[in-house]
Amino acid sequence: MNGELIFLVPTTVVAWGDWFRENGLVIAGVIAALVVLRYVVQRVVSRVIRSAALRAARTRAEDPEVVKRRVDTLLATLGWLFNIFLALLGAVIVLDQLGVQVSALVAGVGVAGLAVGLAAQTLIKDVINGLFILVEGQYAVGDVVRVAGVSGQVVEITPRRTVLRDLDGNVHIIPNSAITVATNMTSGFSRVNLNVLVAYEEDLSRVIQVINEECERLAADRADDFLSTPAVVRVDRLAEDGVELKVVGDVKAFKQWELMGELRRRVKERFDREGIEIPYRHEVQVLPRPRPPQPGASGGAAGAETSPRN
Repeated sequence: MNGELIFLVPTTVVAWGDWFRENGLVIAGVIAALVVLRYVVQRVVSRVIRSAALRAARTRAEDPEVVKRRVDTLLATLGWLFNIFLALLGAVIVLDQLGVQVSALVAGVGVAGLAVGLAAQTLIKDVINGLFILVEGQYAVGDVVRVAGVSGQVVEITPRRTVLRDLDGNVHIIPNSAITVATNMTSGFSRVNLNVLVAYEEDLSRVIQVINEECERLAADRADDFLSTPAVVRVDRLAEDGVELKVVGDVKAFKQWELMGELRRRVKERFDREGIEIPYRHEVQVLPRPRPPQPGASGGAAGAETSPRN
């Protein structure tokens, strides 16, 4: 054979019927077996990984919802890889039934694969980095992250890429090899972290008391969302326009943006009632004074005598 591919194709209707009776049922059986194998393996692997992840979450006191998203992402990726493996395995078996010398084909694919591998180093790096992201649980579908300079909610993770959707609805597709630092903003819990600016003339002790009271009221109204009551922790900066006070408190994941907006609203309304000034830039326009009329400037022209015509 000398490495040549042999593909025996029936040439008559009778030959096709004989081939189908001999090989068609075998191919159909192989496909059915692969489908059943995929279903069984995915069910078993899914159950084993989920139970192990939940036991680990209880040990580390992690949020079950976060663990569930992480497991769903990992199972989706493993399913993708297993489907590729089954497709290749099925193709080899079917080709063998069609009369193709698989050994020669595999040898040719191996040489071509080496060339493709040398030319696809970035793709290989994408896959390796993606597997580490999934195995280590750096982030999962549904998390809000910042990777490769882009922020958004994770909508898809594969071994090759991470897909984010930002607040404007834009979808960002990021190769995993471009991710060197991943910031997960919704892992476990989140934090209210905001600065409140007040005028230099205000009594800071009174201002801090007012802010803390509004923080306590908000934490009482939304007790299910808070892990700790926010409070003023320090004077953060003596700015050009006023004094900045730092307010910090722990909340459940995904709740920090909504709660910070509500806290800002309540603090602003309380400041208005208490007469506490939030400094802002004032613009003063200085208009030039009108010039006084010059004596004789207007009358001279009007009262000028005209010489008589000759």
